[in-house]
Amino acid sequence: MNHLFYSDECSSTNDEIHQFLLYPEADFIGLYTFNQKSGRGQYGNTWKSLPDENIAYSVAVKKDLISVPDLMFNYCTAIVFRNCIANVTQNQVSVKWPNDLIINHKKVAGILIEKKKVNGEWYFIVGIGVNVLQKDYTEFPQAGSLYTQTRQIFELKTLIQNLHQSFISFILNFKNENEILKEFNENLYRKDEISVFEIGGVRQNGIIRKALPTGELLIELEDGERKFYHKEIKLLY
Repeated sequence: MNHLFYSDECSSTNDEIHQFLLYPEADFIGLYTFNQKSGRGQYGNTWKSLPDENIAYSVAVKKDLISVPDLMFNYCTAIVFRNCIANVTQNQVSVKWPNDLIINHKKVAGILIEKKKVNGEWYFIVGIGVNVLQKDYTEFPQAGSLYTQTRQIFELKTLIQNLHQSFISFILNFKNENEILKEFNENLYRKDEISVFEIGGVRQNGIIRKALPTGELLIELEDGERKFYHKEIKLLY
């Protein structure tokens, strides 16, 4: 059983979804809004969203339903939302390691995953913010929306329903870990391309080779291959 709730506005769907975890028989509880005031990204990053132009959606899933390690679950969520947006827009969507979705070199969505214990039950809280109709990104030149990148207009509620059902279907029809990692790497942004990175404040060229089961990114640098965790390296694009 699953439930999907709507809020006129909220600070962060990931922060407020615990108020809706009142149905012990439900395996999935979703919360969405078109007016999120204080969205959060991974590692304390902020996610700003204009009202009625973008969506914020979180889903709480019981940890007992997830049969893969936490790090692999990160890859799973990226793939399920990547596939959903690719299907809806009919455009190529890439995953910028570890948790951003890219269309035509612009970030259109960001994912946040947290693990919380509520009423004695452990949940994964999976949140995604999607830029949908917003047109002006003067202050955020690396960002875009589904509209700016595809010139298509999308109905916000329909997109939410697609995200919610796609996530549930994916979890209930789980692929094995090897297939997940393979699909993640097939859609990895700038894989096997020369890119510019910033490491410890120093810029250097490198080539993304693959994401690893450990959650690290394998990059070929001028002095050989190295593995990095998030925040140890920054891709400049």
